[in-house]
Amino acid sequence: MDKAKKVKSQKTVQLGELVQVTGADTLPMEALAGALLAAVEQSKKSPEAVAKWTERGQVVFQQGGKRGKKAEPGEAAPGPTSSNGAA
Repeated sequence: MDKAKKVKSQKTVQLGELVQVTGADTLPMEALAGALLAAVEQSKKSPEAVAKWTERGQVVFQQGGKRGKKAEPGEAAPGPTSSNGAA
C-alpha cells in the first residue's frame, strides 16, 4: 500500500472512531450528515463557534473519549448549534 493510501485509510478509521466516541453513531446517517454540514456552514460564519467546539473536543479526549457525557450546568448542549435554531 503506498503512503497516500495508507494515510487516507488511517484518516477514515480515525473519523469512524470519532463518530463512535462521540455517540454520533446512534444518529441516522442522514441526520449525522446534516449536522456535519450545518457545522461546516457555521464554521465559515462563526470562528468563535469553532473555538468552543475545539474546547469541548479537547475535554472529550482528555477524559478518554467517554460517550454520552451530559452537559454540565452552564455548558452548551452537545452538537452544533446556530443562532437561527438550526443544528
